[in-house]
Amino acid sequence: MTNVKLLCGALPNIPWQDKPAGQTLPLWRYTQNPIIRRNPVPGVARIFNSAVMPYQGAFIGVFRGEQTNGIPFIYLGRSADGVHWDFAKDKIPFVDENGAPFMPPYAYDPRLVEIEGTYYIIWCQDFYGASIGMAKTTDFKTFTRIENPFVPFNRNAVLFPRKVGGYYTLLSRPSDSGHTPFGDIFLSQSPDMVFWGRHRHVMGKSGNWWENLKIGGGAAPIETSLGWLLFYHGVTGTCNGYVYSIGGAILDRDEPSKVLYRCSTFLLTPETDYEERGFVPNVCFPCATLQDAATGRIAIYYGCADSYVGLAFTTVDEVCDYIIAHDNAGEADKELGRR
Repeated sequence: MTNVKLLCGALPNIPWQDKPAGQTLPLWRYTQNPIIRRNPVPGVARIFNSAVMPYQGAFIGVFRGEQTNGIPFIYLGRSADGVHWDFAKDKIPFVDENGAPFMPPYAYDPRLVEIEGTYYIIWCQDFYGASIGMAKTTDFKTFTRIENPFVPFNRNAVLFPRKVGGYYTLLSRPSDSGHTPFGDIFLSQSPDMVFWGRHRHVMGKSGNWWENLKIGGGAAPIETSLGWLLFYHGVTGTCNGYVYSIGGAILDRDEPSKVLYRCSTFLLTPETDYEERGFVPNVCFPCATLQDAATGRIAIYYGCADSYVGLAFTTVDEVCDYIIAHDNAGEADKELGRR
C-alpha cells in the first residue's frame, strides 16, 4: 500500500458505502443509484453533470438542470446527507459586478470550488461560441459573474482548490465550434482570476480504447501527499456514438502540468441501465468529489447518460495504488507541457 494522505480537512458525514465483495476495480457504485432521477423540479426534465461540496455542516451543490424546453441552466441544491437533495425552483440568478442581472444564454456542466473563503462556479456557456463562464459567491445568495477566462472555443474548466505557486490554476479543454471530436487537457494560471496565461499542456488522448478520441477535466483535483489526484473523463467513438468513461491520473503538486502516473484502464465505464440508457446513452461523467482526510474515503458524483446523477466510492490508497500499478504515462505526459 502507498499510504497516501489526503491533504484536506475531516468530513465525518461524507456519504459512504463499503466496497462490495468481489469488486475488482477501485471505484464502486452506490447501490441506491441514481441519487437524482428525472423531472426533479417543475420545468426541469433532467439533472446531471453537477458539482457538490460541504457547507455549514451539510452539503450544497450547483446542478445542470436541463429545462423542458431543452435549454440548460444551473440550479442550486442543498442536502443534509449528500444523497437526498432539495432544489431551488428557479435557476441561479447571476448578476454583474454592479448587482444588475447578468444571465448567460445557457449554462451547463458546472463545477464548484472553494478557494480562500470564496466559492467559484465554473461552467460552459455561449460567449459567441462555446466557452467558459465563471461566477463567485461567499454566501450562496449573491452570485457575481466574473470575466470569461478564455475566448471560444473551450470547455470542461476545472479550478484547483488552492493557488499553485501563488497563482489560481485552471484545467480546460480547448475545442472547436461543434460537439468536439478531439481534445486535450491544458492548464492555465492567473494572478487575479481575470488575466490568464502560463498555458501548459497536461495530457492528451491515448491509445487506450476508452480514451482514444478525447479527454477532459472532471472533478476538481484532490491534493494528496503523492500529488494531485485527478478524476477525468475519457471518450471513445463507436458505430452508435460516443462512450464516456472515468479515468484517473496523479499530477505533480508543484508543477501540475507534469503527469506522474496515468492509469491505462478506466476506473468506471457505463455498465448499468442508468449509465447505458438515457437521453445520451453510455456516459459516466465525473464532476465533483467529497473526501475525508481522517479515513481516506472519497465519494465521487458523476453524470449518468445525461439523465441522472450517480455516486461512487473509493479510498485514496486504493485508487492511487491502482493508478500506479496500471500506469502508462508517456513522455509527453511527464514533460512540463511548454514548447
